[in-house]
Amino acid sequence: MERLNQIRAKIYTWDHLQHQLAVWRFKDKKIVFSNGCFDVLHLGHIEYLSQARELGDILIVGLNSDDSVRRIKGAHRPVNKEEARAVILAALSFVDAIVVFDENTPLELIKFVQPDVLVKGKDYDGKEIVGSDVVKARGGEVVTIELTKGYSTSHTIELAQKVHL
Repeated sequence: MERLNQIRAKIYTWDHLQHQLAVWRFKDKKIVFSNGCFDVLHLGHIEYLSQARELGDILIVGLNSDDSVRRIKGAHRPVNKEEARAVILAALSFVDAIVVFDENTPLELIKFVQPDVLVKGKDYDGKEIVGSDVVKARGGEVVTIELTKGYSTSHTIELAQKVHL
């Protein structure tokens, strides 16, 4: 149970995260932020998040709440509930903090975290990345990471549904 408690300790409320951010900043840690639904974790997520972590000292993942996922992806999602998605992400050694947000975009959370690096997938190249203005205004950088070909949550769910037909 001790290991599970250590994993769950990486799941922060906004208030608790505020304190931890102060500690990391005092220690001059470079904070990287990314976000997503992370509904059905797959190889693409692992590769993406591990590469994001390499861009700094601390990786914070903003996780869409169940309600947020439903608004964005539709009534059939999420497949996995918020708590399960948070624990699974927190179990990854290269993820330092998980914080749930309920809005459709992570803008308010990005304003709250004030990361040094904001990371999104290359599918956002040429598109407006939410929060990029906030990060750049304080001298941070916005980085896009190549996505792993052949891996997406939607594709994984489609394959699973075909197996059960």
